Amino acid sequence: MAEGDGYIYNNFKEQILNGEFNLGSAGDTINVILVSGHTPDIDADSGLADVSGDEYGTGSGYTVGGESLTSQATVQNNTDDRGEFDAVDLTWSSLGALSPATPSHAIMYDFTHASDLLIAYWVLGTTATNGGDYTLQWGANGIMLLT
Repeated sequence: MAEGDGYIYNNFKEQILNGEFNLGSAGDTINVILVSGHTPDIDADSGLADVSGDEYGTGSGYTVGGESLTSQATVQNNTDDRGEFDAVDLTWSSLGALSPATPSHAIMYDFTHASDLLIAYWVLGTTATNGGDYTLQWGANGIMLLT
């Protein structure tokens, strides 16, 4: 499913400059949760506790805390003069009926840190299938580009 715009939390921007994150292949555990009815605040939200109240509950194939990224990779792209972060598209398998059926956002956070620091979120608009797989497909150039 191709989704809407993605946004990076301002706290992440500061913390990456402070060396708080390792997004590489042997780095931090990065998770993504699905939320409903949430209004993200890129200025004030900084940890999972700021957004977890709107996360779907356990059940119907969804587990609180979300899914972990696999095959995380960072690349120095000299041709396009940027750093790139990517991972395998994320799939919730056999996801049952969610209520409401359409998550409002997918929120990425760093599970490794004690405060579960927020990284980014994406606006969603695709209705979850009842009993099927729900996939968050990253962009062709990866999850995040630093230019």
